[in-house]
Amino acid sequence: MNKELNFIVALALKEDLGSGDVSANLLVDKKINASIVCRESAVICGVEYAQAVFLSLNQDIEINWMAKDGDIVEPTQVLCTLSGSSKAIISAERVALNFLQTLSAVATQTKKLVDKISHTQAQLLDTRKTIPGLRMAQKYAVKCGAGVNHRMGLYDCVMLKENHIIAAGGITQAVAIAKTQYADLDLIVEVETLAQLGEVLTLSGVTRALCDNFSLEMLSQAVSMSAGILPLEASGNIDETTILPIAQTGVDFISTGSITKNIQAIDLSLRFA
Repeated sequence: MNKELNFIVALALKEDLGSGDVSANLLVDKKINASIVCRESAVICGVEYAQAVFLSLNQDIEINWMAKDGDIVEPTQVLCTLSGSSKAIISAERVALNFLQTLSAVATQTKKLVDKISHTQAQLLDTRKTIPGLRMAQKYAVKCGAGVNHRMGLYDCVMLKENHIIAAGGITQAVAIAKTQYADLDLIVEVETLAQLGEVLTLSGVTRALCDNFSLEMLSQAVSMSAGILPLEASGNIDETTILPIAQTGVDFISTGSITKNIQAIDLSLRFA
């Protein structure tokens, strides 16, 4: 992940610094001490990203981390202390905190939902509904929150959704084409009715069926129909109030874009000592 990480950090710094930090240029550069404090309960993620931001501007900045990715922290907890160039630390502050706040938000929301279904067999999956440019970072954050990654992109798994199926002329036809062209890739088929699920269950080579916006009654029927034949994934209308009843139907996976797109940045602050 280091190559991807360094590329994203470089882009973020270029976006923020442009031709230079005109506010920091007003200051006399001197060695200072600072700390990053978390203002709320959170699952921390993004330590490597923040570290890379600071060191990209000044390799001599000393950073002592007191929390690592995946750690659960409480309000007022110090995440790290810094010592070094005042100009570099000020210029790096916002970009470093942006990574930490956003990725910690993903990890925190993921952990919250995972905890709600931890006593069931269902695993929580992410989706491709990520912030552009932060796909790998956010999916890493999901794992820090004890979630499981779905496909990374459009290249590593065949997923036949409504429009694919219509364009191919039906589920059976779409699956046949997928098996012929991408036999080595996982194949997930989205279904919107129990009749469609029944058709999928007659086909070989399918990795799992995704039940899109099924009611709880339909999901329970789907679990009975597919028992011992095919794993099921539930998707649609997943939030803190609906996830447990959905998990209790017996589905194997629950996927939601909310853990990467409907997030609220964790409250962090950097202060000079």
